[in-house]
Amino acid sequence: MDTAERVRRIKPSPSTAAAQRVRELKSQGHTILDLTVGEPDFDTPDHVKAAAIEAIEAGETKYTPVNGTPALRAAITGKLHERHGLECDDARIAVGGGAKQVIFLALMATLDEGDEVIVPAPYWVSYPDMVRANDGTPVIVDCPETDGFKLTPERLGAAITDRTRWVVLNTPGNPTGSAYTPTELRALAQVLLDHPRVRVLTDEIYDEIWYREEDAPSLAAVEPRLAERVFLTNGVSKTYAMTGWRIGYGVGPADLVTAINTLQSQTSSCPSSVSQAAAAAALTGPQDFVRETVSVYRARRDATVKLINDIPGLSCTVPDGGFYLLVNCQGAIGKFTPSGSRIESDEDFARHLLDSGQVAVIHGAAYGAPGYFRISFATSTDVLTEACARIATACTTLSERPS
Repeated sequence: MDTAERVRRIKPSPSTAAAQRVRELKSQGHTILDLTVGEPDFDTPDHVKAAAIEAIEAGETKYTPVNGTPALRAAITGKLHERHGLECDDARIAVGGGAKQVIFLALMATLDEGDEVIVPAPYWVSYPDMVRANDGTPVIVDCPETDGFKLTPERLGAAITDRTRWVVLNTPGNPTGSAYTPTELRALAQVLLDHPRVRVLTDEIYDEIWYREEDAPSLAAVEPRLAERVFLTNGVSKTYAMTGWRIGYGVGPADLVTAINTLQSQTSSCPSSVSQAAAAAALTGPQDFVRETVSVYRARRDATVKLINDIPGLSCTVPDGGFYLLVNCQGAIGKFTPSGSRIESDEDFARHLLDSGQVAVIHGAAYGAPGYFRISFATSTDVLTEACARIATACTTLSERPS
C-alpha cells in the first residue's frame, strides 16, 4: 500500500518504541527496570472511578456535544478560574480525546504548507511530527542547560519569520521538568506582542505535578494582552492518573475553538461520555490525591537527583515539575564498552544501559537533546534506587580505550 506523504514524513514515537522493546525483552525472560514510562504509577482516585460507574448506570453512554458535556465545561471553567484567575465561556473551550488530540487538531486547523511552528528544544517528542503531519515546518530552537532548558527572548525573536504561526511553550516541560517564571513569561510576551500573527500554544499538562511553593504560572494569566492568541491545553491524564481515560482540553480564541470542534465533528464526533463524567469529578472533587501524589513524586525526585549526581560522568538539574529527569551523559560519549564498542551517541549509551544493566531509558536525541537521556521517576523508590545502582555499574564498565 502506498501511504500518504504526511505519514512518510513523520516517525513512530521513540517513547512508544522504547516501551515496545522493554515488553519484548521481558517476554524473553529478562528483568528490565523500565524508566521510560510517561504516566503515573498510581491508580485513578476512587471517587473518579465511582463517577464513571454512576454515569454508566444512569445511561450516560450516548453522544455528547462536540466540545464536551456542560458539566465538564463548567468544571474546566472553574479550574482555570481557581488556578489562574482566568475567565472563559463555552465558546472558548475545546474538549478532546486527550490533550494530544486537542493539540493536533489545533495545528490541523491553522497550518498550511510552509507555515512555521517554533518548537524549543528539548521538546516533547510529538511536537515536531505533529507539525509535519499538518504540512507545517517545525523550527527547532536549541535551549541549552545553561539557560535552564528554556527559551529566551533573544532566541525567540531571532526565530520568528513572516511564516511563523505558532510558538509552543510546554511548561513544566517534558523531558526536562523546567518551567518558566512569571518574569520569564513576561519577557517572552514582550517579543510576541510585536508579532500579532503569531499564536502561542501552551501545553500545561504537568502544571499540578509541581514542586515550588507558588503555583505554576500560565502565560494567558501573566499577559492578558495575549488572551486572543494563547491556546492553553491541559487534561486530567497526569494530575489524576487518568492516562487511559483520554480526556484533554484547550481554551483559547472562539474562532480557533470553532475550527477545532468542526474537525472533531468529522473525526471522533466527541470524547467518551463516561470519561467526561470521570474528568468532571476529578476537576471538581477532593484534591487530596493530587497533594499526596506530588509529595511522593517530590521524594522520588530528590532521591533520584542525588543518586544520579553521585555517578561520575553523569549529572542532572532539579526539575520544577513533572516526573522526569533529563540526565547529561556527555561524559560517557567517546568511551568504550567491555565488548570494544565505542559510545558514539546518547542512543548508544542508552543501549549500553539496556544491554549491560537491563535499565531502559530514552535517549535525549529523541527530544532534540543529544548528549542526554530521559528517565521517569513515576515508579517506586525501590525500582529507582536499583536502577541508579545499575546505571552506576554500567558507567564503571566504560573505558577510555578499547580493551
